[in-house]
Amino acid sequence: MLKKTIIYIKLWILFQLFVEISCQIKPLERKYHTATLIDNKLYILGGGIILTDSAEKAGKEFFYLDVSVAFNTQKLFWQDLSNVNTVPSHIGATAVKGGANNNTIFLYGGTDTVPTLVYIYDPQSNSWSIPKIGGYNIHEKKRYMKGVIDTNEKMYIWGGSVVGGTNSDMFILDTINLRWGIGNLIGAPTPRSEHGAILLPNNNIMYMGGYYHDYLPLNQVYFYNIINDNWSTENTLGNIPSSRTSFSVVLGLDGQNVIIFGGNIDTESGSIPPGESLYVLNLNNFEWSVPKISGPIPNSRNGHQANVIGVYMVISFGSGYDRSVESDILLLDIRNNNEYTWTYNFDPLATPITPAKSETPVTSMTPAATPVTTHIMIQQSSNNQPAMIGAIIGSLFGGILLSFGGFFLYKWNKNKKKQKNIMPTPGNENHDNYDREVTLITTEKNIHNHGQEFIQIPKNENTTNHELITNSVINKDSNHGQEAIINENPSIQNISDNVLENLKNEMIQAVRQEIMQNLKETIQNNE
Repeated sequence: MLKKTIIYIKLWILFQLFVEISCQIKPLERKYHTATLIDNKLYILGGGIILTDSAEKAGKEFFYLDVSVAFNTQKLFWQDLSNVNTVPSHIGATAVKGGANNNTIFLYGGTDTVPTLVYIYDPQSNSWSIPKIGGYNIHEKKRYMKGVIDTNEKMYIWGGSVVGGTNSDMFILDTINLRWGIGNLIGAPTPRSEHGAILLPNNNIMYMGGYYHDYLPLNQVYFYNIINDNWSTENTLGNIPSSRTSFSVVLGLDGQNVIIFGGNIDTESGSIPPGESLYVLNLNNFEWSVPKISGPIPNSRNGHQANVIGVYMVISFGSGYDRSVESDILLLDIRNNNEYTWTYNFDPLATPITPAKSETPVTSMTPAATPVTTHIMIQQSSNNQPAMIGAIIGSLFGGILLSFGGFFLYKWNKNKKKQKNIMPTPGNENHDNYDREVTLITTEKNIHNHGQEFIQIPKNENTTNHELITNSVINKDSNHGQEAIINENPSIQNISDNVLENLKNEMIQAVRQEIMQNLKETIQNNE
């Protein structure tokens, strides 16, 4: 019985791994896509699929990267969702995480042949839908702008391109009540598209750069206050970046700095030299500076997206890099304000530096950069282990539950049939059973990854659960002073706890040894 159970579990695991592998893809090169973080998954949708230097088409690919586990950017595991019902294609749309439970993708705008303004994606049901939205009659479909979501789940959409020109309207979408609103435009900056936007801790959305008949400078930044519905302007100073479009903007981990990367500039090629692609704006005095950087500096990009995930600025896709040399994902470790670090390795357990320590340069934040070829050989097996272990453990417990449930029913049915032949003697049901006690034996187990969904477990870390297991002894002669409980009623409780417990332990131990042996062999082979 045990051997058959192990065989079934192995088949179950192989099936799960087959499904996992078959869903992995190599995405096409793209720009002006959307990148939305929900529940440790970075969802990438559409964008302009780059065919040649001057040609692109609206993309319909939909996939995600699991950021709950460590990974190396030279070996990415994308999960394809393109077969979901109606995936909207687009170039230059914007997407945010919103909704009543703050776990839904709201996609607005973009260039395509469909007039629909808004799509929503529900990760729980894995489906796209078109919501019915009330309020103001918003019908313009803008593109090449940046939507911003606040803590009240309201999405702010300012600027962008429309058919025939550039728009300066402020659209406000309540993603909970599904209603459109509009914002005040008195004091707003000139219309623009391909600009940067970021929500600050003081309830201001900051806008900068972009394009309106020309590349717009970054010597001024503009603020829209979402509480007071008004605009203001600040002049910047210091090492001001060149005028640019199609760059990314994120808020630093301390909330006191804004980081921009990449973009297009007004030159024949439009590309920005790597040394001029990264700037920091201090929000206390609005001074621009070029941060100190370590690690392998990548080429600048435009039309990309950037998300802050953990301690990293995660940059996805875009144009301006060689895919045979650089990954589609760039990682900038931004936890040390005195020195940012480009790295190939993503660690979900990395923690920010406290403000008190941030003034002291930290030279060992991330592993020293090494050539790509050697780095991959060292990291590949260790980076694949968490995903492999997560898939195996998740499948393992699913298989064990099914197998144990089936065996439990079989044992109960067999035991019930046996008890039909037992004739209890009337009047002796409670004979000599006084002064009885129940002995509770506490057992300690190390249960690895119990109840977790594809989450990396730190090395040498075990989750220990303490369980109380009843040890019942049945004695039909005399139980005077014995530590036992007799239950002679023919029911499901007649199954021996010891038998079931021992069987469960044997099954788990055998399967655990088998899985660990397979993992060990796999790791050795990869090495």
